Amino acid sequence: MPDIATWLNIAVRWFHVIAGIAWIGSSFYFIWLDNALKPPKDETDQKNGVGGEVWAVHGGGFYHKKKYGVAPSFMPPDLHWFKWEAYATFVSGFALLILVYYFNADLYLIDKHKMALEPAQAIAIGLAFIGGGWLFYDSLCKSKIGENNKLFGAIWFSALLVAAYFLNHVFSGRGMYIHIGAMTGAAMAANVFAIIIPNQKIVVADLLAGRKPDPKLGKKAKQRSTHNNYMTLPVVLIMISNHYPVLFDNDYNWLVLAGLAASAISIRHFFNRKHAGHYEYGYILAGIAGFILVMGLFDEGKTIAAPTTAGVAVSDTDVRTIIRMHCSACHSDAPTHVGVNEAPKGVMFDKMDEIRKNAPRIYEQAVEHETMPLGNETNMTAEERHKLGIWIKAAEGK
Repeated sequence: MPDIATWLNIAVRWFHVIAGIAWIGSSFYFIWLDNALKPPKDETDQKNGVGGEVWAVHGGGFYHKKKYGVAPSFMPPDLHWFKWEAYATFVSGFALLILVYYFNADLYLIDKHKMALEPAQAIAIGLAFIGGGWLFYDSLCKSKIGENNKLFGAIWFSALLVAAYFLNHVFSGRGMYIHIGAMTGAAMAANVFAIIIPNQKIVVADLLAGRKPDPKLGKKAKQRSTHNNYMTLPVVLIMISNHYPVLFDNDYNWLVLAGLAASAISIRHFFNRKHAGHYEYGYILAGIAGFILVMGLFDEGKTIAAPTTAGVAVSDTDVRTIIRMHCSACHSDAPTHVGVNEAPKGVMFDKMDEIRKNAPRIYEQAVEHETMPLGNETNMTAEERHKLGIWIKAAEGK
């Protein structure tokens, strides 16, 4: 009998990555296209409202792209809409949020040492932040502040930073990261669903009815599209963050996220300006410097005492006892933890050979970063972690 939950997770995650590639690719392409446009040289194009054009070559063919200032004077017979990439990315991402974090809230979302929440309470808080984030973002866009891109960006970034700080005191580090990503991703998808596509539909309807389209509609859609472009790289970072405890297993993980997001935005801005012909290398240097600064400030690393400290001797039996007590409920060929149907990532500790084989992983997760057991739900003590570290280092000959 196939493990339906695992295969469903694989299918949804695979689909989510593919849809995300399609959405991000179209976003990057159209921002490049807008920035690369040059005034049309053909007088007929100028009279027909063409605001810019660009020539490109790809895959052995030449392409001539034109963009109208507002809209063409007629409705073309074939019009491609870029929307399904965004919808598919959001729907699949939200499905993953449910499958991984909400169905397994006790395991991945709740940290009892921060706040003793019931799964329903944790899920309600998460959904409230996702929905509330969109309402705040949309209201900000529609206010006078939305007319000033720099001020708007600073306030929206600060709002997400405050949300990260708060959620870090409510959820696990992983749970906080994924919900900031969900808040940002929801705003991006809602931009497409609630603003960009509806505005484009109004323009199409005006063309079909012989009315002159309102240029403000295109400007508003362009604003939201540009916002999406800048939010893309921080969201991608969050998508992969669960693989790197150094990001979320940190007393200041909300600042780590903010610093890396700011670095990514700076680098994205460099490329957007470069596509427009402005080579402002300060932005990309600032982005790289920001990454290095975050690495230097927040990745101090954790160390354990040398194997001979205080004459401590740790036997294989001691290690097996610790592993069985704190790890084997999940990492076994027959997991007993609620919600865990098979050993995460196929890592099992049923035999001593398996423990030795995975010793570096155990050291990283349980000793160095202390991210396992998740939420320390089995109350692994500092002494037990210390013993594991001594045994692993001794086995490595260090």
